[in-house]
Order: sequence, then C-alpha cells, then structure tokens
Amino acid sequence: MGSHRRIVVLTGAGISAESGVATFRGPDGLWEGHRVEDVATPEAFARNPALVQAFYDARRARLAEVAPNAAHLALGRLDAAWPGELLIVTQNVDDLHERGGARRLLHMHGELKSAWCTACGTRHRWEGPLRHNPPCPACGAQRLRPDIVWFGEMPYAMDRILHALGQCDLFIAIGTSGQVYPAAGFVETAREVGAHTVELNLDRSAMSNRFHERRLGPAGTLVPALVEELLA
Repeated sequence: MGSHRRIVVLTGAGISAESGVATFRGPDGLWEGHRVEDVATPEAFARNPALVQAFYDARRARLAEVAPNAAHLALGRLDAAWPGELLIVTQNVDDLHERGGARRLLHMHGELKSAWCTACGTRHRWEGPLRHNPPCPACGAQRLRPDIVWFGEMPYAMDRILHALGQCDLFIAIGTSGQVYPAAGFVETAREVGAHTVELNLDRSAMSNRFHERRLGPAGTLVPALVEELLA
C-alpha cells in the first residue's frame, strides 16, 4: 500500500451488516419496517415521541445479540498497531467498533448507547430504554432523546473530520452506499489533497468511480487483508 502515514477510514452499514445489524434502508425503502420519516427526523420525534423512543430502545437492546466481526477486529488491530495518524469515522450508531478495539474513532451520526438531554444539553452513556421518559442524571428533566443524528440535523465532529481528511494521504471507505451526504463527499475531499482512495464494498457504490482502487467482497474478508498490507 505504499508509504502512507495519515489514514482516514470511513465505515458504513455494510461493515455491521455482517454482524447481523440491519442496514439503514431495505430494498422496500423501509428501515426495520418503518418509514424513515416516521423514526429518523426531529419532526417524527415531535409528532410521536413514543414510537421513536420504542424504535431506538429496540435497536439498543439488540446490540447485546450481535458481536464484532472480522472487519471490526481488523480495524481495532490497525488502531492499536498503526504508528502514524489514524481516524476511523463511522456512520454507524452501534458499538461494534469499540468492542472490536477501535479507539481513534468518531461516530458522526451519534450512538445508540448515548442519551442527550434537550433541557440541559448533556449527554450520558445509556444502556436501558428511554420510552418511559426517565429523568436526566444531570438536571432531572424528563427530556432525554436518542443521541442520534436525524435527517435535517448536522453530523457530529465535522470540523475534526474535515481537518483529518485535509491532512490524510490514504482514505478508505468500507461498506458505504455513497448516497448519504456529507459522508459521500469525503472521497472528493481526500482526492483534493492528493490522498490515495480505496473502496471496500460488497457491491459498487454510488461513488465507486471516484476511488482510485476498488475491492469488492465481504468486509470480513477484505478489511483484514488490507490491514495486513498496511501493517506489513
């Protein structure tokens, strides 16, 4: 893979699908049986908070039923062994990267195991349900919501992500659709600074033609092989 020193890795739903985590939209356009507009917008939460809370409560509970796969574990190994700069940016809200050993990690779309108090603005690690409106541990208000970036909201840590992209010499996208912005535009940002760009995906994505290199196949096979190359 050459003499790269500064790596940015973007991961999407495809990397967790191999662990049994449902992808964002199925072929019928629904997300686990729901229209996205009914569970993934601020308007949906204002309209029917009980439905939205129950939806994310169920997804949070299911995390106990899945485990990191070979791709998560390989990225954890890369994080531990890579001597240069590394930032793993995930669009996923599960905790499989952490359980796979990744530490230099950002969840740009939030985390299932986090609750955000809209009264005082604090965020808390959260394992249990939210549908019964528990009080905020900081201020006591019953205004906790899933700490998830919904449609119409700004992804987290964009300044840090864009800074890393502007400095990287290798950009790797794993299991992404290339349809959700701003993440879909990261490959262009990396190319502008001369980074080599690599896509690992089960099938070609909407942005495949913008990558210098494309490797098609399961993430559980492709990611460990790429990590081996990088650490060789």
